[in-house]
Amino acid sequence: MGLYPQAWRMRLAATAARAGLPATMLGEGIVILSLLAAMAGTALAGLAVSLLRGSGMLTGPSPTDSGAAGYVAWGVVGALMAGALPGIWLRGRIRKRRRRIEQGLPFVLDLMTLCVEAGLSTHGALRMAATNGPPGPLRDVLGEALADMRAGLSRAAALQALADRCGSPLVRQWTAALAQADALGISLGPVLREQGRLCRSERAWRAERLALQAPVKMLLPLIGCIFPCTFIVLAFPIAVRLLQGGW
Repeated sequence: MGLYPQAWRMRLAATAARAGLPATMLGEGIVILSLLAAMAGTALAGLAVSLLRGSGMLTGPSPTDSGAAGYVAWGVVGALMAGALPGIWLRGRIRKRRRRIEQGLPFVLDLMTLCVEAGLSTHGALRMAATNGPPGPLRDVLGEALADMRAGLSRAAALQALADRCGSPLVRQWTAALAQADALGISLGPVLREQGRLCRSERAWRAERLALQAPVKMLLPLIGCIFPCTFIVLAFPIAVRLLQGGW
């Protein structure tokens, strides 16, 4: 029995799998890591308050300077900030891993297309992709899917588990098309070739979207950094002349 519901535990385990964490790192590990980080944040916040009080910087009518209430307030803030760090790190790791998977997916699709058109079966094409594909998380999850098949899991279930581990819409679309073609007896060559084309089109569309977002993201550095410096350069000579009584 765990300290939280089974559904939440399974969700945490799925999140850890999408992040590429080891199989021994279960959902409980993420919760424990967050609790330890929150405890460390509380301790650091209390230490910071003690140092600031000792230096005399926390004086006056501030609500954080009212004895034990100040320690409690800063401890809660430190616990919340530090406790959120493992989740932020985990989400960043998931995004980075998903991006690497989607970068290697077109090559894997092309390799599987060549293998299928050369006469290999679907299992043989998957094995060739897992053996000769580019090093990275995609090759790792392909190896795990093959291990699931050797353990007795059906190909459709193994591909579904592969898509769940990746957490990528492109991989989910590819595995669904592969399972459907396998179930209906459709030739896999055209299906894989079309999936590769769609994958490249999706990557091109995302690159174009990021390029269109670049000017908007540049507004904050321009407004916060470059424009103030420009105003200072323009206003400095005028301010000097005003102070010297030249005007």
